Amino acid sequence: MPRVKADSPVLIELPPEPTDRYEKRARRRGARFVAGLDEAGRGPLAGPVVAAAVVFEGRPPKGLDDSKKLAAQERERLFELILDRGHVSVAVASRARIDRMNILRASLWAMARALDGLPCRPDHVLVDGRDLPPGLTCPGEAIIGGDGLSVSIAAASIVAKVTRDRLMGRLGLAFPDYGFEKHMGYGTPFHQEALRRHGPCPHHRRSFAPVRMRLEPGIEEDEAARLL
Repeated sequence: MPRVKADSPVLIELPPEPTDRYEKRARRRGARFVAGLDEAGRGPLAGPVVAAAVVFEGRPPKGLDDSKKLAAQERERLFELILDRGHVSVAVASRARIDRMNILRASLWAMARALDGLPCRPDHVLVDGRDLPPGLTCPGEAIIGGDGLSVSIAAASIVAKVTRDRLMGRLGLAFPDYGFEKHMGYGTPFHQEALRRHGPCPHHRRSFAPVRMRLEPGIEEDEAARLL
């Protein structure tokens, strides 16, 4: 059944909330531990990509959703509940790894590391997107838009987003000229102007075109990466 905004004079259909139907289906097939897996930070020009894996044995917190749909305060609240009620693991792929492997492969690498870090061994994995991480030792499903469909993936998206935002806040303190704590490394007009004025810092992704074009003339991308 579609959700409807109850306090509106006009019936407005709302996007569906994540449910546990994917988790229940996996359990009916014999799985005990069903892991949700997601990442944050593929698109930014700077900073790492962060992956998170979450397994709920009991009832997940209410209000889980795609992290992009939630206000920062709500993400922080749910983050603490997820840590309290679930098994959680986080992995980070650095800027250097992203430049060396490319963003897709680095993201999948971080997802695989997050799975390996769980205190329980998953019997089934639910992944947001089109691709499964390499080396899975159990069945896996890639679900497009999974962070808005599965409670486990939604939880992983929140953990990954909150963790990465906190990391970018620290980078903002270390490199105040770039405002990382405000835009989280995305290519906003402010960030683009800071790149133009100051050039890339050590945490900018050299393999991304808007950063590559700001490298000092005569320094090749690979050489610049070795200098950092």
